[in-house]
Amino acid sequence: MTTTTTTPPRQTFFHLQMSEFWSGDLGLTLLTISLVVLVFVITPLREAGLPERIVFDLIVLSLMVFGALAVEQSRITKLSVIAFVILTSCFLGAGRVYPAPLLHQLGSVLCTITLLLYVRIVLMVMFHGGPVTWSRIQGGVCAYLLLGMAWASAFQVIEQSWPGSFHFVSAPMNFDQLISKLIYFSFCTLTTVGGEVTPVSPFARSLTIAESMVGQLFPAILIGTLVAMAMQSRNKS
Repeated sequence: MTTTTTTPPRQTFFHLQMSEFWSGDLGLTLLTISLVVLVFVITPLREAGLPERIVFDLIVLSLMVFGALAVEQSRITKLSVIAFVILTSCFLGAGRVYPAPLLHQLGSVLCTITLLLYVRIVLMVMFHGGPVTWSRIQGGVCAYLLLGMAWASAFQVIEQSWPGSFHFVSAPMNFDQLISKLIYFSFCTLTTVGGEVTPVSPFARSLTIAESMVGQLFPAILIGTLVAMAMQSRNKS
């Protein structure tokens, strides 16, 4: 009597490898570190003319694509997320080569949508079945940073569509300075710290209020959900 062993298809094996990469600590750890460096180091230095931000942009782009492939969701959803990521990167790159206002505006719109889609992916990775681990806390930090970046992109759309929607103490001299100042304002609003940038137009004020509410509710809801998951896992064990 002979026993036969079946080998899983290459596509299934590749999906399992990526799922292990994202369900463990490594995927969210790399993404969190990349976002922290991008937000708190590269973005301020880019305002001073540092061109090396593209390296971290490519890292975040690659992690986004692999994350979309690894998460359990329909094929249409995966393709849509990947298409948005690639399309966004194309418009942002084109805006760097040909700095036209329309390209910058379309890039900001697509960037806002892509970041919000990826917040959903990170939350799906966080709240999959299993015990509460360090990777879930990293996922919460990562989603929080992505929310701040998404709101900064939305602020860019408003400022580019209606110039003067925000009042700056020192007016931005170029597009990089505008991005840096709005990222600073976004995280000041998200953490309710306050800053030197002031929303002037009604749309800018509405988005600012919405972000400050999310900044208060998101940590509370996240902590409550993780505590509930920990209690449920403890009861099952």
